[in-house]
Amino acid sequence: MVLALTVCGIVVALVVVALFVFGLRRRLIQRSGGTFDASLRWDTPEEGDKNGKGWAYGVARYNGDRVEWFRVFSYSPRPRRVLERSAIEVAGRRVPEGEEELALLSDHVILACLHRGTRLELAMSEDALTGFLAWLEAAPPGQRVNVA
Repeated sequence: MVLALTVCGIVVALVVVALFVFGLRRRLIQRSGGTFDASLRWDTPEEGDKNGKGWAYGVARYNGDRVEWFRVFSYSPRPRRVLERSAIEVAGRRVPEGEEELALLSDHVILACLHRGTRLELAMSEDALTGFLAWLEAAPPGQRVNVA
């Protein structure tokens, strides 16, 4: 009986510590400011795939001329993807359709992009999209930015 209670206590403590670390990591990512919630789908087909598969929920952070994207359910302190402003080409935007509506947050809009020849899609709120497009267009003089 004592062993069972000890094991249960250890399991509960580990769950609490894991949740605390998730929260602490997100707080550290957001500490420098300029963050927004964004789901990412990397290397998407050209015709568009609306089955809802491949989306990963995350947090994006502006860092100079880059956007760093972190998975929410990860312990890694490093970004999973880094997008350079000069390499991003916006191909279009759309609303989620079909099963995508279940895979994404309800108020998100999908932005189709090219980054160094790789097709990707970012899903974010309208406010975050406005900020992202403004950030893209605010490139320093001499940099090429393609916003459709």
